[in-house]
Amino acid sequence: MGNKHSNKTDPTILTPKAIQMLKANTNFSEEQIREWHAGFLRDCPNGQLSKDRFVSVYEQFYPGGKAKDFCKYAFATFDRDNNGTIDFTEFMLAIALTQSGDLDERLALAFDMYDYNNTGTIDTNEMAKVIAAMYDLIGETDRKGDRDPKHRAEEIIRICDVTGNKKLTKEEFVAGCKNDPVIRRLLVPNA
Repeated sequence: MGNKHSNKTDPTILTPKAIQMLKANTNFSEEQIREWHAGFLRDCPNGQLSKDRFVSVYEQFYPGGKAKDFCKYAFATFDRDNNGTIDFTEFMLAIALTQSGDLDERLALAFDMYDYNNTGTIDTNEMAKVIAAMYDLIGETDRKGDRDPKHRAEEIIRICDVTGNKKLTKEEFVAGCKNDPVIRRLLVPNA
């Protein structure tokens, strides 16, 4: 009688509906999804990956670098509902996309990370900040000349900017990365 049912589902429970959605949108089998879910809950018992925990995971993969700035951009990209945490579904979609998504999808995801102010375009300052964060992540300290993040960003935009407005749309970014393997390796290392 006095029970109020919340519309919010328990983030620790993997529902049949969630499994079906993940099977349809990733290349993972139900068994793999369940294995990932068990691991996710081991690391995040409440079913939510916080920004701090996200940073600490990246720091384990990149012990010689500084992960915080890079993670700020990556976390915002993966936290699709902007609630300040990454749930299992967001986590799996991000894993699937970064591991095995087709090139266009992975490049589009990378664009979303660079376009951290969500304007639909990337300008030199946005790209330079993310390049600098990537350098921090891998411990790259040589930032002179051609390796200067702002210089790199200006050069990439000059090459990829079809319209000449000194900004890249998602289409220009994807096309530029696909057509230039050097740019693709720099901006989307695993693509």
